[in-house]
Formats: sequence, C-alpha cells, structure tokens
Amino acid sequence: MSVTFIFFAITAILAIASGIITISSKNPVVSAISLIFHFFMLAGLYLTLQAQFIAVIQILVYAGAIMVLVVFVIMLLNIGKENYREEIYSFRKAAALLLGPVLALLLLSIFMVNPSSDNGIVETINYNGINYTAGSVELIADVLYTDYLFPFEAIAILLIAAILGAVVLAKRNLH
Repeated sequence: MSVTFIFFAITAILAIASGIITISSKNPVVSAISLIFHFFMLAGLYLTLQAQFIAVIQILVYAGAIMVLVVFVIMLLNIGKENYREEIYSFRKAAALLLGPVLALLLLSIFMVNPSSDNGIVETINYNGINYTAGSVELIADVLYTDYLFPFEAIAILLIAAILGAVVLAKRNLH
C-alpha cells in the first residue's frame, strides 16, 4: 500500500464520519464545526488527486468565507434548546437499518474488486508546448490568462460594477 492510498483512506473515512455528524447532530454549532472539518477533509481528498489549487480554494472559500457566514447566522438566530420528541419506531430508522448493510456490502464489493495498476490519473499535461503538472496553479493560470482572458476581464468588470452599485445603494439609504 502506498502513502497516498493510506492518506486517501484516512481522509475519506473522516469525511464520511464528519458528514454523518453534520446531518445527524441536533446542535447547529456542532453541525457547523463538523461541516468545517468536512471541508478540510475534502481538501485532503483533492490533494490525493494532485489538485492543489482546488484544495486551497476549497479551504479559502468554503471552510473560510462560507462557514464564517453560516456560523454568523447561527449566532444571529440565537437558537435555544428545543424539545425533541424521540420516536421509538420511525420510517427513517427502519430505512437506515435496512439500507445501511446494503451500502456496506456495495462499498466492500468496490474495494474487493481487483484494482488495476493504471488509475487513469494523468501526471503531466502538454499545453502550448509546455509540460505542466496536472492540476497545478501554473496550468490553471496559463489557461486562464491566455485562452480565457476576455471572459476573466469581463467578469472582473462586472464584479466591480456590482460592488460600486451596492456601495451607491447603501449610501443612498443612509441619508
């Protein structure tokens, strides 16, 4: 077994566990913290796929900016303790008990199949006569600033116009 596979297995198991905690926790703060941990585990999975740029963006955008907003909304709502009625028998529990082993068997069958040595991951990409590592920032920057320069600049102008419009509308309401 390679170190990459071990890292993948650990991050995958932790991502699944944090996802389960996110959707099953009754406390919204615990769910938010678990979701932040899940985003970090997804970034680790992206690293095993040699997609460093997407891993960094995953952490910056989702674990950073989006989750700050989610935690802020949770704090703003000031959710108190609620009385939860616990059902002894429910459809969700019965479905989980029936479908859980089926999912476990499916996952086990995937891992038991003879894996081939060729995983289909491309190590290098030749773009404009230059060899790049697949998923590297250099490749993304080269494609973005050569083939997609006009759309990139158009989006930048559109975002600046939106920011200026928001500032003008906010200032108008102050007076």
